[in-house]
Amino acid sequence: MTDLTDPAPPYRWVIVAAVAAMLAVSMGLLVNGISVFFLPLEQAFGWPRSAIALINSIGLIGLALGGIGMGYIADRISIRRISLIGAVAIGACVLAASQAEALWQFYILFFIAGAVGGGAVFAPLFALVGTWFQTGAGFAIGIAAAGQAIGQGGVPFGAAMLIESFGWRGAFVGLGVVCLITLIPLALLLRDAPGRSPGPAAAADGNDDPTSLPNGVIVAWLSAAVLMCCTCMAVPLMHLVPLIQGQGFSASQAGSVLFLMLVVAIGGRVFFGVLADRIGAMAAWLTASAWQTLLVFGFTWISSLVGFYLFAVLYGFGYAGVMTGVLTTTRSLTPASRRASSTGIVLAFAWLGHGLGGFQGGLFYDMTGAYTVTYANAALAGLINLALVGSLYLTLRRRAAPAPKTAEA
Repeated sequence: MTDLTDPAPPYRWVIVAAVAAMLAVSMGLLVNGISVFFLPLEQAFGWPRSAIALINSIGLIGLALGGIGMGYIADRISIRRISLIGAVAIGACVLAASQAEALWQFYILFFIAGAVGGGAVFAPLFALVGTWFQTGAGFAIGIAAAGQAIGQGGVPFGAAMLIESFGWRGAFVGLGVVCLITLIPLALLLRDAPGRSPGPAAAADGNDDPTSLPNGVIVAWLSAAVLMCCTCMAVPLMHLVPLIQGQGFSASQAGSVLFLMLVVAIGGRVFFGVLADRIGAMAAWLTASAWQTLLVFGFTWISSLVGFYLFAVLYGFGYAGVMTGVLTTTRSLTPASRRASSTGIVLAFAWLGHGLGGFQGGLFYDMTGAYTVTYANAALAGLINLALVGSLYLTLRRRAAPAPKTAEA
């Protein structure tokens, strides 16, 4: 039984492990798991790639909206109950997708999977990790985010092999079964942190007014930045596999490059979590964002499989710190009394950015027959994000600087 007086209960590491595993399965499917279905659905139904990419975008819109709504519910019921709702919703919707015959059916199913399933597990689970750690929250969040990175590489890779063996319908059946048999037992391991009342959380997090700017301004600024940040991030996540396939490589080869990139991202997410604890959350976020922005267009210059593997390692480690930076920055700049709602809003814009990035990628591919404009747009979005985060960083530093001493003083 958990000792309520222990400031560092051992069960918190069970929470971190369970959260990381749940994020691997659920977010690996919802964020970019559909990427390996582009060509099979295109061949089966003749749909344009932008319409297929919209399946993922609508799911992420659902995740954005559901994150706010389900986060509100999560504050009022146990974490175990809300996560079980999410587990069942994701598994059931993916199983149903195996029988879909029309685009609108995919759109509805993935919207529900995102809104009810993803909304119930993403923001509530990251918030849960934060409440179990009075110190070292950046490191713990980095580990949980690393689980998501494993899934974002592993789920498309596994789905590609399922497609090659059983077709796209069989792959959806397999993924749905995996969701149900893994997410439900993991959800049963979750429990609310001891001493969940606002008093201890606020005390652990420090000052309830962490910046000199109103919380609404902070949230709006972060939301605008993360919209652009995740627009950039989404392009390789959604369109790297079809980009590589366009060079004549198989789905499993293309999926293995994405898998390698996201395996490397495991270490990157933990590293940037530790870096946030050392140099500050915003500085770590700026570093990861600059890394991602400078390198993202480089994928379009590569034509060999070895080249894709090497570049995926380089890009993957740095890009991985972006989501860790978003989470730790939001935690550090928002007051404890409004952190859950603030995080839900910021993450809603993150998922909208993911949806925008994935959709514009398919749209410009259909218009041009190549991915050059798609990846150029990703780099442009990354530059806008850097300008927004950098200006907020400088604004907060200026406002926090002590006033110069007068001669009389």
